[in-house]
Amino acid sequence: MRNFRMLAAVLALGAGLVSGCSGTPDSGTSASGASSTGSAASSPGGGPATPSPDTETSIAAPAPATSRPSAGAGQGNAELAITVVPSQGAPEVDYTLVCSAGTPAAESSHPNAAAACAALKANPGIAAPAPPGTAQPCTQQYGGPQTATISGVVDGVAVDSKFARTNGCEISAWNAAKDVLGVAGGAS
Repeated sequence: MRNFRMLAAVLALGAGLVSGCSGTPDSGTSASGASSTGSAASSPGGGPATPSPDTETSIAAPAPATSRPSAGAGQGNAELAITVVPSQGAPEVDYTLVCSAGTPAAESSHPNAAAACAALKANPGIAAPAPPGTAQPCTQQYGGPQTATISGVVDGVAVDSKFARTNGCEISAWNAAKDVLGVAGGAS
């Protein structure tokens, strides 16, 4: 009997804590309408009651915001400033790219805005490639002196990326983003 009173006290204390977390103090129900105090179903042998699981823990928390646009098809919305330096000491070439649902807007100054917007809609992650990890080998080949930057927003995610062609990994990222970097982007 003493164990049953102790269990009842623990359940009552837990109910107060859970109801305080659900945003409805002392209501005894969660947002889904299920009781958060647990049910007092007795076991077939007449033993102590077992509490039901807390229904609030079955709802997944929202995913945190990412710092890179997702891989795979996107929405095709972008507002970007693109700067390409064709070679060291050469003047930089600046473009503006504005896309809505994969279609270039009139204010785009990109030399091939249609191809750039289509590329971003097909794979928004190309505007912000992940840096190679330490386990990823990069060939030590030189692809050219070209450098580029992309800054702005792709599908609601801020982008601030730098591109170069100084090793195999950077060349691969450059080639993936070549439509976004434009014709002055240099080598193919």
